[in-house]
Amino acid sequence: MTFTAKRSRYRTRHTGAAAVALTAAVALLAGCSSDDEPDNPLAGEKAEAGTVVVGSNNFAESTLLADIYGEALRAKGLKVSYKHNIGSRETTYGLMKNGSITVLPEYNGSLLAYLDPKAGQESAEAVNEAVKAKLDKKLTLLESSPAENKDSVSLNAETAKKYGLTAESTLADLKETAPDLVIGGSPEFQTRQQGLKGLETVYGLKFKSFKALDAGGPLTQAALTGNEVQAADVFTTDPTIVKEKFVVLKDPENLFGFANVTPLVHKDALPQEGVDALNAVSAKLDTETLLDLDAQIQLEKKDPLDVARAWLKSAGLD
Repeated sequence: MTFTAKRSRYRTRHTGAAAVALTAAVALLAGCSSDDEPDNPLAGEKAEAGTVVVGSNNFAESTLLADIYGEALRAKGLKVSYKHNIGSRETTYGLMKNGSITVLPEYNGSLLAYLDPKAGQESAEAVNEAVKAKLDKKLTLLESSPAENKDSVSLNAETAKKYGLTAESTLADLKETAPDLVIGGSPEFQTRQQGLKGLETVYGLKFKSFKALDAGGPLTQAALTGNEVQAADVFTTDPTIVKEKFVVLKDPENLFGFANVTPLVHKDALPQEGVDALNAVSAKLDTETLLDLDAQIQLEKKDPLDVARAWLKSAGLD
């Protein structure tokens, strides 16, 4: 996915390197900021009094959801600024705790796995309660939406055909095949329980090697399509699955848990009208809708902010 200069603040950037690459990403973001965004989304400044700061992680859907949240808040008369495309949860959670971000689109089960890798996930409601118990005391979750976007291990069509794997196959069916395959994903996927660690401990999967790419973004899509990797972490609402005929393997042990889109908020910085606005968004957003919105951005190359505003209007939330 490549945006024009107008859309460059939405471009996903991932590297496996540490400070040098991060500094480069910051510089790029600073050069591409819009008028209502701080120049440096990683600076960690506290939000200006009366301003709701909406952040996003470094992948396209998170940016879209942040725009939906922000524009829904603006429709209620709240002053909003954005910190888009910041980085992974390891970065954004810290910025939420210190008050640099007021609102962040999250995925409930994925957040729980980050806060407590050993926690069970029996239901979305139980997951939310477990998250609230583990969150920093200044933070809380609002209502979850029915929209759910999980990590998955997906194969390209060539690999699936070669090994006789279909959409009915499970991760357990990959055990004998995994040693022949290179798997790709974000750098964090290599060390997370909801990643390579869990794939080995839960399903016994040991891959030939791991290639650091991005969080289900254009690098991952291109590498999987081009057979640079044969398996990859692909989000289940990614329209590329249909376009490129990727095969998503089932997860019967629920390693990837629940992933309902849920606003994470800083309690003291979001007034009640903001809480009500975001809960109204959650009530309207389902998986089918999210997949359609993602397709508009990733396949039709529409601007996420335009897509967010159009959906809010259609849902009566503008």
